[in-house]
Amino acid sequence: MSTQVILPRILQIGENASQDIPVVMANLGCKRPLIITDKMMVKLGYAAAIQQRLAAHDIQAEVFDETVPEPTVASIQAGVAKARNGDYDCIIALGGGSPIDSAKAIAILAKHGGEMRDYRFPRIVVESGLPIIAVPTTAGTGSEVTRVTIIADEKTDEKMLCVGIGFMPVAALIDFSLTLSLPARITADTGIDALTHAMEAYVSKKASLYSDSQALEAMRLIAPNLRRAYHDGADKAAREAMMLGSTLAGVAFSNASVALVHGMSRPIGAHFHVPHGLSNAMLLPTVTEYSIPTAAARYADCARAMGVASAQDSIDVANDKLLAELRALNDELQVPTPAQFGIDRQHFFDQLQVMAEQALASGSPNNNPRVPSAEEIIELYKQLW
Repeated sequence: MSTQVILPRILQIGENASQDIPVVMANLGCKRPLIITDKMMVKLGYAAAIQQRLAAHDIQAEVFDETVPEPTVASIQAGVAKARNGDYDCIIALGGGSPIDSAKAIAILAKHGGEMRDYRFPRIVVESGLPIIAVPTTAGTGSEVTRVTIIADEKTDEKMLCVGIGFMPVAALIDFSLTLSLPARITADTGIDALTHAMEAYVSKKASLYSDSQALEAMRLIAPNLRRAYHDGADKAAREAMMLGSTLAGVAFSNASVALVHGMSRPIGAHFHVPHGLSNAMLLPTVTEYSIPTAAARYADCARAMGVASAQDSIDVANDKLLAELRALNDELQVPTPAQFGIDRQHFFDQLQVMAEQALASGSPNNNPRVPSAEEIIELYKQLW
């Protein structure tokens, strides 16, 4: 059985890679970019730095900075109007997963029209939107190398999974220097998100030799460096390892899919506005413990790649060490439970049936080595509380 691998046409990787954006644009034949970002990237001067770099090459770039964390159907509409009414031939997506996911949705809707719901899974989006040049500023989502975007429908409290080659950026500039200013909380949440991507890609039923190679290397890079980057944001070596690890994890899950953690995570984000990386972090130990019996050897490989188990450890010992590490990581990085996050208990428990149904409808739980029923998902949510 063969594996189809889809990647950006250009990957520029390394310190100050974002400064090469004029060359990348020239290679793609693009001259009229719209920068889609958020207000923090404007405040930090990142958007202006790209504008100045482009201006030195006689390229004028306008900025749309109204994207929001956990993008919604409503939040992207102004961006769709901006992109549709301007004479743009490409989009520069600058920021974390939310601006990049927003840019992916805007690029498709601006060119092809319709509503975001029209493009949700199980539809596979093969249409090309406006070309996207992704410039990630977090080491987490891997959105710069994935054919996926997540947009919340605020009318139904559903995070819509949208998938297809049409959402893949044509270029990605992987510049770890843009992550040096990240606060510890975002470093933690996005870092565990990336670790989750790598682990789920490796244990996914859709895993292949190719995705395995990316996932294992991602775990080797992320696991020893996440704590370092969290405690010392100026640690360049740790930041560089985290950035590359995040991108490799993105490549892995874009080609092998994510699994139960992500399936259960999206409803928590949609109903209770928990940042995506944080809800993944909340779930990872619980879902891993549930899943190990069906893929014990694969999870033991994860423990060894992360450096928490040795080649001499048995599968059972390696998995015990893996669970201990995931719990210790959440403790050290101060990942809260839903209760500690401030979610109302009654509200949480009232939504369990709906969240379980939404998790299953996303398709992600079917990739898990142990596929749960709705009742089992409800029980896992209760354990999480």
